[in-house]
Amino acid sequence: MTRGERQSQEPGATLSRDGYVLEVEDDFYGPTLNEQLWIPHYLPHWSSRAASAARYALGAQGLRLQIEADQPSWYPELDRQTRVSSLQTGTFAGPVGSTVGQHRFRDGLVVREAQTNAALYTPRYGLFEARARALDDPANMVALWMIGYEDEPERSAEICIFEIFGRDVGADDCRIGMGVHPFGDPQITDDFSREPVAIDARQAHTYSAEWTRDRVAFYVDDRLIKVVGQSPAYPMQLMLDIFEFRDGPDAPSPPEAYPKVFSVEWFRGHDAAQRPASAKSPCSSTSARPHRRNRPILGRWPIDLDRFPDKCPRRRASD
Repeated sequence: MTRGERQSQEPGATLSRDGYVLEVEDDFYGPTLNEQLWIPHYLPHWSSRAASAARYALGAQGLRLQIEADQPSWYPELDRQTRVSSLQTGTFAGPVGSTVGQHRFRDGLVVREAQTNAALYTPRYGLFEARARALDDPANMVALWMIGYEDEPERSAEICIFEIFGRDVGADDCRIGMGVHPFGDPQITDDFSREPVAIDARQAHTYSAEWTRDRVAFYVDDRLIKVVGQSPAYPMQLMLDIFEFRDGPDAPSPPEAYPKVFSVEWFRGHDAAQRPASAKSPCSSTSARPHRRNRPILGRWPIDLDRFPDKCPRRRASD
């Protein structure tokens, strides 16, 4: 088996992490964002790094992705009413003026600002999850997506691990979007739904997707919710997002509602490749649980973690 592949088997009703190796973990606990893993911009090639910059805070409770009252649209020319704060683990685009770029969400897009292509964490297959709190504000949506790195136009499908609109959040139930979208991938058929789940999504819950070469299984709090019997077959990057949608130039909520906050306690990526237990990276924790920061790639060259031990993630004492 190649990296990330696992022998095909039916997904269990309860998520099992047996056979997986924890490859990437971020609990967002530290003075600065780990920019060897995350790019704090939303699709900057279609707009600009300045306009697409995320607003966020870090602390003992993890990541707080925010929409602030004075936050401008990320793309005022074509998406004037949408505000977004996003972290992504890669970026790929062609030169200014070209139509080559990730996540072509509408017609007429051209690259407006040159970017340095970076594949910080672009796995193919594995288990990916986050523990997070959604909002019940009807103007907002929060999500964890995977999108094709799109170094070829057909490598453009999306795996939606979870997508929650505030209008779908109740005190003891909500509808959670999950599934796959093809975008430009002719091998993928759209299979997306909003599944009813009996949770209060404003509280912390764990959202997971197990991606194998023939299916994607979606879990909430380790309970199987949905299975898609198809699978993108190329590297994908992660996208953590909070959006605010407006009907006009005025804010949809009163001033005291800001900042709008999408709280993420942690993100984890697991590789299904089998490694000897003794094969620890320079970032390995003293804990028995395997743990290392991803070896990010810029172009084709990995960061040498022996030279940069400060890039290892910090862990809370309770982990």
